[in-house]
Amino acid sequence: MSRRSHSRSPSPRALKRPKFDHLTPEDFKNGVFLAPMVRSGALPTRLFALKHGADLVWGPEIVDKAILHAERAVDPATGVISYNGKTRAMFTTHPVEKPYFIFQIGSSDPALAVQAARVVMHDVAGIDLNCGCPKPFSTHAGMGAALLTDPDLLCAILTALRAAMPPEISVSAKIRLLPSQEDTLRLVERIVNTGVSALTVHCRTRTMRDKDAALVERLREIVDFVAGMGRGIAVIENGDCTGAEDAKRIRDVTGAHSVMIARGAESNPSCFSPMPLYDIERTLSPSYIRVSKYLDNNWGLTKFCVSQFKGKHVDFDKAAQKHYRQVLNGTKGFDGLEEIVGAWTGEDDFREIVEMIEARPPRSHAAARAETARPVAETPVEKEPSQDPPTSTPPDTVNPEPPGSGAPFMLALQHLDLPMLTGGDPLTPTPGGGVSVVTV
Repeated sequence: MSRRSHSRSPSPRALKRPKFDHLTPEDFKNGVFLAPMVRSGALPTRLFALKHGADLVWGPEIVDKAILHAERAVDPATGVISYNGKTRAMFTTHPVEKPYFIFQIGSSDPALAVQAARVVMHDVAGIDLNCGCPKPFSTHAGMGAALLTDPDLLCAILTALRAAMPPEISVSAKIRLLPSQEDTLRLVERIVNTGVSALTVHCRTRTMRDKDAALVERLREIVDFVAGMGRGIAVIENGDCTGAEDAKRIRDVTGAHSVMIARGAESNPSCFSPMPLYDIERTLSPSYIRVSKYLDNNWGLTKFCVSQFKGKHVDFDKAAQKHYRQVLNGTKGFDGLEEIVGAWTGEDDFREIVEMIEARPPRSHAAARAETARPVAETPVEKEPSQDPPTSTPPDTVNPEPPGSGAPFMLALQHLDLPMLTGGDPLTPTPGGGVSVVTV
């Protein structure tokens, strides 16, 4: 497909003024959020999550050194902002998601974390420190879950970020449980005292994996402990939540202020609605693919995300499902997918997403809306839905590793000046550039 030229200036597209100036601790409460995920947390997924009710969305972790050497490019036709490395785009964003977008940093150095945050702070609402990913590509340099064993460094990074960021940029952290509840509470106390706006707790320890049930029962004591500190900080639960309806159960069990969804959203980004889309090969995938092409999302990344979609089937029978998979798996690009997507009207799909996001009432939350929200369904159904299990990624799905350094750009490169960085010596780019990381 053809590539658009990029400009140094912001998109000429006039976006409505955000419904709020900046996030506060209250905006992290009473919500259902999209978790940071490798690959699956791509821009189209975040936009569809927002369309279907997600209150805030986290992007995939980006390593601090990598983003320092990125080139920021703006597509004048769509407004997409791309941070490009030497061989590929590290991540893309769009101004319409800025009021709801949390950028997650992988770091083991306070000075580098601050410099990285300054690079992206004009395009995001908040900065989140990854303190929980157990994968080697995150922990090898003392980042991710490695920070759990170095609380002094972890808190030094958060303190530096809060001191350096303007008040309109929130600072938060995402951790895992420590084996000992006493040690977990001690770490949580130190994190809250750094001045963060919110703390996400993935209710698994560093050695646990997705097949292990999340230890959600341990979170209530943590929530009560944080409440007792009197700082009004939101505690967000992560682990084993399948959707907006299930988030009610999680909050009842844990007392958490909000719930973060990873694998349920990877399977179906509409899970933030009280009535997720069914027959997603017809109701979700075509629009997702059209939007991805319109926004110049990399085809390989798009195909990966779509291949993870799973949900209930009502009218889309097994023969249609098989044919759909054959068409999708047999393509090497957006061309040839007309049988699935119909006419290439991605601009119309994107405009609908923008209008729905901009029409949201100020400081609204999916958890509160769920009680009165109208069911979301794009295909009329006359018969009873099937009794399939709740929408979620099958238990045998393996967490993907970050895309290799040879992955193509989502957008064509054009050199742009980065904001001036202060302090520290010039850095050498890490091999392969930035890294996107599985949810912690």
